Amino acid sequence: MENQSLYKGNIPRILIIGGGAAGFFAAIKAAETNPKAEILILEQGKEVLSKVRISGGGRCNVTHACFDPRELVQFYPRGKKALRGPFTRFCTGDTMEWYESRNVPLKIEDDGRVFPVSDKSSSIIDCLEGASANAGISVYKHKKVVQVYPPEEENQRWKVLTSKGESYFGDSLMIASGSSKSVWEMIRHLGHSIVPPVPSLFTFNIKLEWLHELAGVSVPHARVRVPKAKLETDGPLLITHWGLSGPAVLKASAWGARELFDLNYDFEARVNWLGSASRETVTEQLRAEKQVQAKKMINRKSPFPIPNRLWKAFCDLAGCQEDQRWADLRKDQLNKLAECLCDQPFPVRGKSTFKEEFVTAGGIDLDEVNFKRFESKIHRGLFFAGEVLDIDAVTGGFNFQAAWTGGWIAGEAMGDGNS
Repeated sequence: MENQSLYKGNIPRILIIGGGAAGFFAAIKAAETNPKAEILILEQGKEVLSKVRISGGGRCNVTHACFDPRELVQFYPRGKKALRGPFTRFCTGDTMEWYESRNVPLKIEDDGRVFPVSDKSSSIIDCLEGASANAGISVYKHKKVVQVYPPEEENQRWKVLTSKGESYFGDSLMIASGSSKSVWEMIRHLGHSIVPPVPSLFTFNIKLEWLHELAGVSVPHARVRVPKAKLETDGPLLITHWGLSGPAVLKASAWGARELFDLNYDFEARVNWLGSASRETVTEQLRAEKQVQAKKMINRKSPFPIPNRLWKAFCDLAGCQEDQRWADLRKDQLNKLAECLCDQPFPVRGKSTFKEEFVTAGGIDLDEVNFKRFESKIHRGLFFAGEVLDIDAVTGGFNFQAAWTGGWIAGEAMGDGNS
C-alpha cells in the first residue's frame, strides 16, 4: 500500500519517526519555520511522549537551570563537543521561554531542576500536542517503521515502510526514535556507524543486609570512587533496598557507562560519606571526641554530619558495644570508624535501572552528523535528534535539553528545506 496523501503540489513534506520530545519539538519548529509544510509524525506505540509523561516522577523535569553553554556541556559524558555550538543557538533559557510563552509556567527548584509549576507532566504534553494540532501536524500511532529507503535520484523522496505494509514519502526525514536497536539497524543499512549501546544512569546493587536495613537514609554530599574504572564523582547519596543510588552514583554510572559495562557490573565502589574530608582529618577528630566526650556513649549521637542511623551502623561494623563509652574506644575500632566514614568499600554485583528514566550510552556516531543542522553527512535530507544519537547526560533535565535543542535546530533546517 502506498500512501500518497503527502503529495499536494510543491508543498514540502516532512516525515518524523518517533513521537517523543525531540520529534514533537522538531515538527512544531518546522511548521513555524514553514507554515505550508506538510508534517507527519509516525509513532510505533499507542501513546506519544511517553517518556515525558513519566520523567521526574510524573512531574517532567523539563530542563536544568544552567544557562551558559560552556557550563551546560559539562553534564554530557557523550556529546559534549558536538552540543557546544547547538547550545549557543537554543539553550536552557530558550526552552523555558518557549514553554512559558505558551502558558506553561515553570519553576526552578533548589537543585537546579526545572519543572512545570503544576508539577504535572501533562502540562508539557498538552502544550506539545496542542501546538502540533494547531500547526496541522498529523500524528499517527501504531506505525512501526521497518525500513527506510533514501532517494535514488535528485527529484525522488524518502520512502518509509511500516510493519503493516504502508509506505510514506517525504522530502526530508527525521529519525527521533530514542534508543531502539531495530532503528539503529536501519540506520546502519543507510551507511551510518552505530556506537554499541550500553546502559547509563543506573544504581549499584550491593548485597549487604546491614545496608539494606538503612534504606531511605541519605547524605547531602558524598564522594564515590570506582578504582578499577578510574571514576570519582560526588553529590547526594541514597541507600536503597538494593544498594546505593542518588546523584553521586548516577553520575558515576553515566561517566563510567562503558567501563562498568566492561567490568560486567562486578566491581568495588568506595564511599566517602563526608565528601572531601580526608581520613587523617577524620581520625584526628575521632581522637578528639575520645578525649572531649570520654564519658558519653559512642553510638548515642553522630559527631559528623551524617544521620544517626548511619553512624550507629558504623559503630556496629567497628565492633562497638551498645553501651560503650568514648573513653573505651580501642585503636582498631577508631581506625574502622575512620574507614567507614571516609573510604568504605562496597562490593557491587549488578545494576538497577533508575526508575523508568532509562538512558543509553551509544547510538549514531557523532562524527557522521552535521550539528549545525543535525543532519546526516552521508544523506542529504536525513536528520537526527534525541537519544538515537550517541549523546547522553547525567540526571537532572539535561537529556531533555539535548532533545529540545536538537529538535529545534533540525526542525528549522527541515522547514527551510535548504539542504
